[in-house]
Formats: sequence, structure tokens, C-alpha cells
Amino acid sequence: MMGTTAPEVSEGSGIEAGVGAAIAGAAYGTLAVLGVVLGVLGGFSHAWEALGVPAAAIGWTVVLFAVPYGMGRLMRTRLAALIPVVGWMATVFVFAGKRPEGDLTIAANVAGYVYLYGGSVAVLVAILLVPSTGGSWLLRQNVRIK
Repeated sequence: MMGTTAPEVSEGSGIEAGVGAAIAGAAYGTLAVLGVVLGVLGGFSHAWEALGVPAAAIGWTVVLFAVPYGMGRLMRTRLAALIPVVGWMATVFVFAGKRPEGDLTIAANVAGYVYLYGGSVAVLVAILLVPSTGGSWLLRQNVRIK
């Protein structure tokens, strides 16, 4: 990289970058809370059936695809798609575990399997379908101030 110079930016851009970083951090925190809320609501309502079909589990699978995909597209980053998935998975792992009393929130039945495995596949596909933007942070050049 000899002989190349970094792009120039004005000095005032540091404040805007700080505000932008704070807003992005707040948005990511909100997405994490959204993932936990999705896990709690889905964990308690996935077992509803209609005519013997686990309709709620199928509906939650669609929601679990739509939320990460939509958030990733809106914020233009795969991290925004990943954050609610992490919150959802953490909540679901706790709910799928057996308690000392023997109770399960997510039981080992058709609805539970559709919710867990279908939801896992849905969030994975959603994350992979979000377009990647920009280059790697490792490949960015230094920026010098005028």
C-alpha cells in the first residue's frame, strides 16, 4: 500500500459518527429485547392447534423468518438480522430445558419440534438472505483528517 493516501474527511464528522453509533447501539439493544419477547411469546403460544395441525407453530416459524429478514434489510446489515435471533435462541433454550419440577414450556411434540427446528431453519435462511453491504472492516483503509 505504498504510495496511496487515505481519503480526507472534515473534522466535524466525528460528532455525527458518535451520534450515529449511539443510535445504532440503541437499535441493536432494542432488537435483542425483541428477540427475547419473540421467544417468550412463541414459547408459551406455539402449541395451539387448528384441526390437529400445529397452526401457531407454523405461524411462529413465518414470524421468525420475517423479523430477522426485515430488520436486516431495514438496517442493511446481517448483524441486525442476527441480534434478534440470539435473543430468541437464548430464550428458547431455557424454555426447552427440563425444570426440576419436571415441567417443560416447549414440549417434545409435533408443535414443539416445528417451533424449534422450523424456527431455527427459518432464522438461518433469513440471515443468509439478507444482502451483505460494504467490505470487511479488515480491508478498510485509514482515514486522515484535513
